[in-house]
Amino acid sequence: MKELELKYGCNPNQKPSRIFMEDGRELPVTVLNGKPGYINFLDAFNGWQLVTELKAATGLPAATSFKHVSPAGAAVGIPLTDVEKKIYWVDEAETGVLSPLANAYARARGADRMSSYGDFISLSDVCDVATAKLIQHEVSDGIIAPGYEPEALEILKSKKKGNYNIVEIDPSYRPTPIEEKQVYGITFEQGRNELKMDRDFLSNVVTDNKEIPDTAKIDMLIALITLKYTQSNSVCYALGGQAIGIGAGQQSRIHCTRLAGNKADNWFLRQSPKVLALVFLEKIGRADRDNAIDNYIGEECMDVLAEGTWQKTFKEKPEEFTRQEKREWIGKMTGVSLGSDAFFPFGDNIERANKSGVKYIAQPGGSIRDDNVLEVCNKYGIAMSFTGIRLFHH
Repeated sequence: MKELELKYGCNPNQKPSRIFMEDGRELPVTVLNGKPGYINFLDAFNGWQLVTELKAATGLPAATSFKHVSPAGAAVGIPLTDVEKKIYWVDEAETGVLSPLANAYARARGADRMSSYGDFISLSDVCDVATAKLIQHEVSDGIIAPGYEPEALEILKSKKKGNYNIVEIDPSYRPTPIEEKQVYGITFEQGRNELKMDRDFLSNVVTDNKEIPDTAKIDMLIALITLKYTQSNSVCYALGGQAIGIGAGQQSRIHCTRLAGNKADNWFLRQSPKVLALVFLEKIGRADRDNAIDNYIGEECMDVLAEGTWQKTFKEKPEEFTRQEKREWIGKMTGVSLGSDAFFPFGDNIERANKSGVKYIAQPGGSIRDDNVLEVCNKYGIAMSFTGIRLFHH
């Protein structure tokens, strides 16, 4: 197929709409089910690039959960802990033993479950049954992968009353080295960002602490490759083989760092004993459980516990989760890696990162205040690598 007509563009009033290859070649994708839209394909193609690069950099299967042309989560196939299975609503009695790819998707979806609601999924490998069974129970718009096991395809086709968007991409496809786009009728042209990142990319460690374990290097690569496909400005926190907080599209670097840090804190608070002890009514679905947890660990905690409110969601009244208790729990988070798509202009970003357990940082460097940033890193024993490469994405 050389072109695919779409229902409309970004908005219903933007017609006509299609995807096609300007050089007349066949499209590298096949729609196996559903009718993906303009934004679906933007998410799919950006997400596919992200997961293929993650797998190339780490050697592990990768997955990402995209919303509005930025990742809500990204991860590689490291086994889940028992606590992570619980907070990601993974039931192996239902899914069977998780494959590495299924672990990757559970992590990608679990990073920020509220933002991942209605996501578009990208997988680096052929979608297997275990991964499809995880996706089956999530609210999602669609998926792109290099292939599907027959049973997995049938499971996915049953979603959304048979209208779930399923796209297969040719993994051998390579785009041209020059890319173009139009804005206001004017054509922009640039070389594709073919930057390849690996462990050597992190070798210029400029802080007093120069010890970065291999597990942290994997997390740093996850953060940086995620940022390569996140609308700038952007900052990403990563731990345990997954992004745990992504701050996208902010005009100020510190706002990126705060937004991503708050998401990382929420991810860790979900693992606290008080959250794990919550007992939900059986009728409460996953999305409502996620919202209730976010409210419980947020400023709305006392509203959640109000008489006549908690009974609508929980079997038992939850204990109050005080601000002091939350701070103490977040204080236990450590070993977090952080990536930034451009340099940090002030040390306040490092101060904020430290509050969320950041111990390893990768950023381009090159600010006139690098000395101040280094000073704050050294104060907290943080190891920081200067990559020398900016990762803006627009």
